[in-house]
Amino acid sequence: MQIYLMQHGPALPKEQDPKQGLSAEGKARVHAAGKALKKMGCVFDAILCSPKKRSTQTAAIVAQEVGFAEGKILETEKVKAMAPPQETLKVLSELSGADQILVAGHLPSVGEVASALLAEQTKISVQFEMGACCCIETDTPTGGAGRLRWFLLPEHLEWIAG
Repeated sequence: MQIYLMQHGPALPKEQDPKQGLSAEGKARVHAAGKALKKMGCVFDAILCSPKKRSTQTAAIVAQEVGFAEGKILETEKVKAMAPPQETLKVLSELSGADQILVAGHLPSVGEVASALLAEQTKISVQFEMGACCCIETDTPTGGAGRLRWFLLPEHLEWIAG
């Protein structure tokens, strides 16, 4: 199983958009990330996001870029910013038949999920940036059994996208 963790792109300030949707820069960054993921051969069986606007927009843009049906994106509270990583791992383990899963989420959650996948007993600091993405391979998303395949910052994804 490969789990792709991505922090949403930069969002608008609350004064401009109370729901804090993606800014123009955020949309451009996520489109580039989606194009890069497609060039890298990423094909997803499932895409999860939180119900927050910036997360749903990030998931929808990546889905569009890689050819995933937007109507199949699963929104869940279990990938919100403050969701305990074990709740996210439980949702991932319940996705029967899904081998390639993208989670479009928030800080600190995506970093904590990465840490939980990579080290069960110790906390690892994984420094996500808005629009960054990593791929962790694991036989089971129960924690501590993962292997980091790659971690790409937004500028790396933009470069790959061309």
